[in-house]
Order: sequence, then structure tokens, then C-alpha cells
Amino acid sequence: MPQKVRKAVFPAAGLGTRFLPATKASPKEMLPLVDKPLIQYVVEEAVASGIESVIIVTGRGKASIEDHFDVSFELERLLEKRGKQEELKAMRAISQMARVSYVRQQEALGLGHAVLQARDLVGDEPFAVMLSDDIIDSETPALRQLLDVYEKYDAPVVAVFEVAGEAISRFGVIDGDEVEAGVYKIKDMVEKPSFADAPSDLAIIGRYILTPDIFDEIVKTTPGAIGEIQITDAMRSLLKKRPFYAVRFEGTRYDAGDKLGFLIATVEFALKHEDLAPKFREYLRLLKLT
Repeated sequence: MPQKVRKAVFPAAGLGTRFLPATKASPKEMLPLVDKPLIQYVVEEAVASGIESVIIVTGRGKASIEDHFDVSFELERLLEKRGKQEELKAMRAISQMARVSYVRQQEALGLGHAVLQARDLVGDEPFAVMLSDDIIDSETPALRQLLDVYEKYDAPVVAVFEVAGEAISRFGVIDGDEVEAGVYKIKDMVEKPSFADAPSDLAIIGRYILTPDIFDEIVKTTPGAIGEIQITDAMRSLLKKRPFYAVRFEGTRYDAGDKLGFLIATVEFALKHEDLAPKFREYLRLLKLT
């Protein structure tokens, strides 16, 4: 029986360059998707999947993330005084949803480096890594789908989805054999290959279940051309020592760290919002698109 995954690491120290100038002074993780910041959606996914402890890797200018998951006594007192019980319940739920810890990444040196900062808090346990850029709408939480595979095969697992054409060059890509529907045993993985060199159309996105031996591989990983330590390179090294699996998850993934992807997600999540959907749908019908 594999050791239970209790902790999830949330790298949140990036500079958000794809969303400038909005992210010049505000964390991209706090961009509101309808009525919640991006990172809250992903923390809620973690908790719904059974995660007990959340570790957020922050950096300079990210204090609002800590404030968001903290108790706001003044706000709660005001809501209680005004009789806004539903809003009060929602605010308290944010600060009570999980145990949240923080660790600082002083320089944005890649995803591998960000994960390494959480080593002392993770300890000698398997753990999840979740990126708030990737918002996944699914009936069964995407992380839960990975955990089911981890528990079956007792091995690290990454989430993948199909990417057509030249866009594959923006992702880490796996080469693997399908061992059951939607589950692949990985033979190799490549970081951002050209379309011609990509071993498959299955791209890795921001959901991982990793074992603690990944930390030693990150330490040994050579930084790339722009000085960043890529988690894919460290996983590729670990792949030589232990099996790795991939899950083609069921659900819809939105690249909310990209301006167009964020707009698409905003529309689709607004159309699912109980209070907003009827009037918003009517507004969309009235648009004269050319």
C-alpha cells in the first residue's frame, strides 16, 4: 500500500509575464475568475481530492495570497454585524479549508527550483504539485484522478492532455505505452520539443504526484538556456530509477495564465454560475459579433 499523499505544493512565485501589465504589482494567482482568485480554485480541487496540507511557494509581491487564505477579523465582524451570513460563511470557509504553510522563493528560477524550496516542509513523503495557471473543470477532481493511479501503481504520476500541431512545443511531452484506458507508463519525456521531434501529442500540465526522491534529482539538474531548472528534466532523470505514469484526465483544462485562455475560462465559468448565468447568457445572445 503506497504512502498516503497528504501535502500539495503550489508554486506561486513566478513573475506572470504572460499577463503583463496586470501582473506588474499583483500576483497572477490572485486574478479573479468570476468571483474567486485562480489559486482558490486549485486549492479547492486539492482539498476535494483529499489533500490535508497546502504549501504555497511565494515570492516578492505575493503577500496578498497569504492574506487571502488568512482570517480577516475586520471583514468577518463587518459581515456579521450587517447580517450577511452567506458571505460570512464563504469567508470563513476560505481560511478553514486546509492547513496552509508558506515558503519563499527568492528568485524565479524555474518550476523545479520552486518545488525544491518546499523540501523541508514536504519531508520524506509523496506529495502533489499543482499550478494555478491550469484550471480544470471536471466531475471528478483532476488531482483525485491522479491519486487513484498513484495508489494503484505506487509510482509518480503526471497529468497529460492531447495537444494538436505546433502548440505541442510549449509543453513537456511524454512518450509512453497505454496500460489501461487513459493511463500511460512513461518511457521518456521531453521539455518543449519542436513539433517534428515531439514523441507524442500528450503534453504534461500542472498536476503532478511526486515522490521525495525527486528533490535529489532537482539538485543535480543543470539549469537550461535561460537559467531555469525544469521539473521535466528532473523527472526524466528519476525515470531512469523508478516507473512513472501519466493520466489523460477527464475534464476541460483552461490555460488561465494566458490572456485568451483566461477570457475563455471567465465566460465558461460565468455561464456555470447560478446567480450570473441567466442574465449573462442573455447578454451574450445580444452581442453583435463580426
